[in-house]
Amino acid sequence: MDHLPTRGGSRRTSTNTLALLSTVLLVTSCSDGGAENMSDGEGDATGSQGVGPLDLGEPRDLATDLDVPWGLDFLPDGSALVAQRDSAVVAHVTPDGDVTEAGTIDGVAHGGEGGLLGLAIDPEYPDEPYVYVYFTTSSDNRVARLSYDEESGNLGESEVILDGVPAANTHNGGRIAFGPDDHLYVATGDAQDTDNSQDTDSLGGKILRMTTAGDPAPDNPFDNHVHSYGHRNVQGLAWDDEDNLYATEFGQDTLDEVNLIEPGDNYGWPIVEGPGGGDEFTDPLLTWEPAEASPSGAAIAGESLWVASLRGARLWEIPLTGGGEIGEPEAHFVDEFGRLRTVSAHPDGDALWLTTSNLDAWGAPSDGDDRVMNVPLE
Repeated sequence: MDHLPTRGGSRRTSTNTLALLSTVLLVTSCSDGGAENMSDGEGDATGSQGVGPLDLGEPRDLATDLDVPWGLDFLPDGSALVAQRDSAVVAHVTPDGDVTEAGTIDGVAHGGEGGLLGLAIDPEYPDEPYVYVYFTTSSDNRVARLSYDEESGNLGESEVILDGVPAANTHNGGRIAFGPDDHLYVATGDAQDTDNSQDTDSLGGKILRMTTAGDPAPDNPFDNHVHSYGHRNVQGLAWDDEDNLYATEFGQDTLDEVNLIEPGDNYGWPIVEGPGGGDEFTDPLLTWEPAEASPSGAAIAGESLWVASLRGARLWEIPLTGGGEIGEPEAHFVDEFGRLRTVSAHPDGDALWLTTSNLDAWGAPSDGDDRVMNVPLE
């Protein structure tokens, strides 16, 4: 029987307990429990918010044969730019399914979970005609800004606005999104060094908040780029219409999380995993076993938080009941499309766009993978 997702208030597992569990887990698995196969979204991640719950229609392919599509954000005309992790190519995808190449990001070093990851379009586009990308190099993770000419469909030269984010084969984070305050939020991982997460001078294991020039936002809690800390590997960011920020996070072998993010809060990693760790840590809103989730991208539509799951191979719908509270989660498309990486709410409010991640190291690709799909909201 599947373990049901648990809402806030359940037990938080200490790292001492995890050490004991790991001995047992080694009997059944020799893989990295922290990677996306075990426990592993974007842009203006606030998404489109309708009134009341929505039903999902039949998914339709918009783009196929992509190289692990990761970041996705929408232009004002309803088309999207899609970052492909392994090729470093940004694709332009229309609602009618026309696909063209906008450009290739220089300096990307693909390996493991690294490569071209997050993508966000300036909320003032086209007055500020910029696209922002998060990518792995041979030495670190970086955020760069490029112009995008909608008429020609081409990206301009890349300008690095943030570097020095720790990088590794796994735990690179990678989601970037503009918040309702028009600042750019950047989700990072611990880069396989758990000390990064509790060190507020490190950019690893954090949610960062910065200006479009790459400077720390002026009212950040630690007078640097750090917005929240104690994270392991955040890959989803989404805001509701009350400006609450939700983040999805990969646990190790025990519990994946959805967290309600507050500036300056400590979310516990590596000291604790899950809820119940004491007043100095902020408990998650929701936890899953990794087999059900490995949560990546997140979006909000129809008064629900939608979470794309990799190992869980499903789309989670989590009702938002107001004031940062949630209802009972419901799973959709279980095992129908394989690993789901990104979910984004179309600005027209009539669809979710989903990307698969079956060409990565832990997927089982079928014909046409990887793909971008349109899921009607009814």
